[in-house]
Amino acid sequence: MKNKNDYLERILTARVYEVARETPLELAANLSSRIRNRLFLKREDMQEVFSFKLRGAYNKMVRLSAAALERGVVTASAGNHAQGVALAAQRLGCRALIVMPVTTPQIKMQAVEARGATVVIHGDSYDEAYAHALKLAKEGAMTFVHPYDDPDIIAGQGTIGMEILRQHSGPVHAIFAPVGGGGLVSGIAAYVKRLYPQVKVIGVEPTDAGSLHHSLRAGRRIRLPQVGLFADGVAVKQVGAEAFRLCRELLDEVILVDTDAICAAIKDVFEDTRSILEPSGALSVAGAKLYVKREKLRDRSLVAVTSGANMNFDRLRHISERAELGEQREAVMAVTIPEEPGSFRKFCTMLGTRSITEFNYRYADPQEAHVFVAVSVRNRDEATKLILSLEDSGLHTVDLTDNEMAKLHVRHLVGGRAHQVEHELLYRFEFPDRPGALMKFLDSIGHRWNISLFHYRNHGADYGRVLVGMEVPPGEKTEFRAFLKQTGNRYWDESDNPAYRLFLG
Repeated sequence: MKNKNDYLERILTARVYEVARETPLELAANLSSRIRNRLFLKREDMQEVFSFKLRGAYNKMVRLSAAALERGVVTASAGNHAQGVALAAQRLGCRALIVMPVTTPQIKMQAVEARGATVVIHGDSYDEAYAHALKLAKEGAMTFVHPYDDPDIIAGQGTIGMEILRQHSGPVHAIFAPVGGGGLVSGIAAYVKRLYPQVKVIGVEPTDAGSLHHSLRAGRRIRLPQVGLFADGVAVKQVGAEAFRLCRELLDEVILVDTDAICAAIKDVFEDTRSILEPSGALSVAGAKLYVKREKLRDRSLVAVTSGANMNFDRLRHISERAELGEQREAVMAVTIPEEPGSFRKFCTMLGTRSITEFNYRYADPQEAHVFVAVSVRNRDEATKLILSLEDSGLHTVDLTDNEMAKLHVRHLVGGRAHQVEHELLYRFEFPDRPGALMKFLDSIGHRWNISLFHYRNHGADYGRVLVGMEVPPGEKTEFRAFLKQTGNRYWDESDNPAYRLFLG
């Protein structure tokens, strides 16, 4: 029997190539030129199930006894691991029961069912699906195939590290891998660090799903109270115990990236490969870019694992909107100009030949007008210089590029002043977006106060985001704040937000 700690042997003897292919290691030429380093993409999005997950799933299942295979397997997954288990079950001729949370993209559910597995929808999160899967496994005497916290799963994913070192002839400075439960990055680190300890292995997580990042800082596994759902493939509240043990010993660091950076990375990979990664699949590219910028790195060889491409088509709208912001190639501004002949033309002249990506104008009063404008720029420095030039010309300018409310809502609501509204308070809410979620939210806010403004956009499996204005008399503010806490949703008071004051208040 193999020693649990001898991952080199486990990875070298992993049985993955009966279902998986050795994916290419491709130079991202355009992106490499921009960041002045050689960035190679380990194209796990090119597997048969468009994700690396079949490696670990098959390596685990092919080692089960004939009796265990006869009884069947159970797992819980937001999609990619589910497809790996379904494919493995199909090849091995066993029954597979897959428990998926309601937030799972439809494309992943359909792919699992197409391979003959039975899908059970349960819970709002992976954790709820996981608990239900364990219950079903016990009731049916079936084998539970863990998505990440199992030595055979970790070893299967570790074969990616083996391939990277074999495919790249020269020295590699760093390998970047996305982190959900930690199976992929710990498997890669277990192999790479054993042979080439000088090669950095760096995990990448979303800022709102940083379970490994916070666990490493605390020195113990931390369970997050909630995680962001945009990168649904890594929306895990707690990293696996075995994965954490390995990462604590072997990993160089974990980098956190935001949604805009992930969207920009999806666009970067598309421009180089014409392939569209899912958000979790682009995490490593976003992390590599951030690392290069932070370390001022030049002329090094870097590898980013593009881990999956199971993208819901309806999410592309949101991603395309945010990609330019993530790359800092769009500046969003509120500019106040005199309400007089010629001022509008003067303002447009100052923008020069830059491409205007959005422009909203609303008459404010006889003296001045407010313009909401988005402009394409080469980088953040150019945006800063543009804002300073507008200010120097006497045009008061507010930079809204990092203003979340302005980017999500106000750009679609400019011109919505209602002078007859009294005592208006403005709040932004977030809740997991799933069928019926909006009606549930509306029920939670009730009918106690008059709603004077409401804006909602559906972003697929991301959070539901709502901007709400309510008329709350001064004497009822204490009662209103108590009500906010009872809704159970995340919320932000935007009543003093400059974007609101300029365009809506």
